[in-house]
Amino acid sequence: MSRYVFVTGGVLSSLGKGITASSLGALLKASGVNVTIMKCDPYLNVDPGTMSPYQHGEVFVTEDGAETDLDLGHYERFIDVNLTKYNSVTTGQVYSTVIAKERRGDYLGATVQVIPHVTNTIKEAIERVARINDATVTIVEVGGTVGDIEGLPYLEAIRQMRNDVGRENVCYIHVTYIPFSKAIGEMKTKPTQHSVREMRAIGLAPDIIVCRTQKALTPEARAKISLFCDIDKDSVLEARDADCLYEIPLLMGEQGLATRVLRRLGLDAPPPDLEPWKQVVGQFRQRKARRARIGLVGKYVKVADAYLSVLEALTHASLPHEIGCEVVWVAAEQLEKDPPEKHLADLDGVVVPGGFGDRGIEGKIAAIRFCREHGLPFLGLCLGMQCAVIEFARHVAGLPEANSTEFDPATPAPVISLLPDQTGVVKGGTMRLGAYPCRIVEKTLAERLYKTSLVYERHRHRYEVNNEFRARLARKGLVFSGTSPDQQLVEMIELPGHPFFLACQFHPEFKSRPLHPHPLFLGFFEAAAARAAGRYP
Repeated sequence: MSRYVFVTGGVLSSLGKGITASSLGALLKASGVNVTIMKCDPYLNVDPGTMSPYQHGEVFVTEDGAETDLDLGHYERFIDVNLTKYNSVTTGQVYSTVIAKERRGDYLGATVQVIPHVTNTIKEAIERVARINDATVTIVEVGGTVGDIEGLPYLEAIRQMRNDVGRENVCYIHVTYIPFSKAIGEMKTKPTQHSVREMRAIGLAPDIIVCRTQKALTPEARAKISLFCDIDKDSVLEARDADCLYEIPLLMGEQGLATRVLRRLGLDAPPPDLEPWKQVVGQFRQRKARRARIGLVGKYVKVADAYLSVLEALTHASLPHEIGCEVVWVAAEQLEKDPPEKHLADLDGVVVPGGFGDRGIEGKIAAIRFCREHGLPFLGLCLGMQCAVIEFARHVAGLPEANSTEFDPATPAPVISLLPDQTGVVKGGTMRLGAYPCRIVEKTLAERLYKTSLVYERHRHRYEVNNEFRARLARKGLVFSGTSPDQQLVEMIELPGHPFFLACQFHPEFKSRPLHPHPLFLGFFEAAAARAAGRYP
C-alpha cells in the first residue's frame, strides 16, 4: 500500500508548493524510493487548455496528451519522470465524473452530495495514481490556499484519507509565508498561525511546516511557530529565495525534509544520492559573468510563467557552458511597429515560441526574417515553425501573400493550413496533443543534434505545413529535416549554411530536464554562446 504526502499552502498563492513537492520527490527518488506525484486543481475548468496564459501561465502537456497545470512541468523536471493525465485532477473533471455517474444511475437514487460523492471521487483519483505507478510514496499537491471555498472538498478528502489508510500512512506538509516587517525589523508569524488554525478547523494539522521567507528564519520565529502551531521545532523548515531553482532539493535535504517524511511514514531508505544535483548547481555557479543574450519573441511576455518550460530549457542548455543565459523579452507586437534591428541587433540568439491567434504574428515573422538574413541563431517552437515557413515562403519562395489559414482564411497561398479532417473543428476540440513520432532525415542538423533517426516529441497545435507547397519551398532551399513516419506531416525545418536556423512543430521544452537538457536547446545555445564569445559574426 502506498503512503501519502499531502502538500497544502497558506497565506498567499504562488508560494512554491509545487517546488516544495517536487524537491521532496527528487529527494525521495535519490534515496531509491519509488515515488509519484499529482496535482489537485480546484478550478472548475476541465483542464487549463482554454485558459488565458495571462491568468494561468503555460499549459504543460504530458506524454499522453493531457493539458495540465505548469506544476506538472516542475514535477517532471525535478523527479525526471514522464507523468500522465492521471497525475492531474481538476474540479471540472471531478464534477463531470460525479454528474455522469448520477445520470447513469450509479448512485441508485441517492441524493448526490459533496460528502461523500465528490470527496470519494477525489480519493479515487489519488488512489488510482498510487496504484498505476505502484508507488511507495504518493505526493499530492492541493492547489490554492487553505480557506479558499473551491479547495474545501479536497481538504476534506485528504482528511478522510487519514482514516481510510491509517494515520501512520499519511504526512501533511503546509507551505506558508513569513513576512518581514522592515519598520520594526521583525519576522511576523501571525499569518502562519492563522493559516494553521484554519487547517485545524477542518480537521487537519501539519506534520511539517515549510516557511517561505526572504531572510533566514530566526530562532524566535521558529519557536513561535512551534509553540502556536503545536509542532516540533525541527519540523519547521525554511524555504528562502534561491537564485538557482535546482538548489532547492539540496537546501531541503540539508534540513532533513525527506528524513522527516520517511520517519513519519515509517519507511527506511538510504541517504539520498544528491551528487547529480550538486553538479547541476555547481555548473550554475561556475558560469562567468558574461551572458549569451537570448531574445524571446512572444505574445505573452508580460507573464514569464507563460513560457516557463522554455525558460527552464534554456537554463538547462546553458549549464554545460561557462557563458550564462540572459533572456531578453521582446514583445512580438512591438516588432510590428519598430525596425527589427532596434530590438534584435545586440542579441546572440532568438527563440520564437508557441501561441494561438493572429496578434503579433507579423512581428514574429519580422524577427525570423532578421535572423535568417543576419545569421542570428534561431529556434522556432510550434507556432514559431509555422511563422518561419510563412516568412520563407514570402521572401524566398516568391509567395508574397503566403500565410496561415488561422490568420487569413482567404489567403491565396495557405502554406500553413488545417488538415482535411480538422476542418470545422473549434479550438479545444481536435488538436495534436501529446507525444508523436518524428523521423529524422539523414545528414541534417537535426540528426547531428539528436544522434538518432526516430524521436518522440510532444505537440499542442492544430495547423500543419500544407503539403501542396512543400516541393516549391524545398526547391528554394528549405530543408524538411523531420517528418511523421509516413512523411505526411512536417515536424522540423532548417536552413543549411546558416549558423543555426531550426524550427519544430512540437514543444521540445516539455521534455528538457536539468539532468538531461534537450538536444535542440543544447545545439541552439551552443550557437548563441559561440556568437556571444565572438567566434562568428
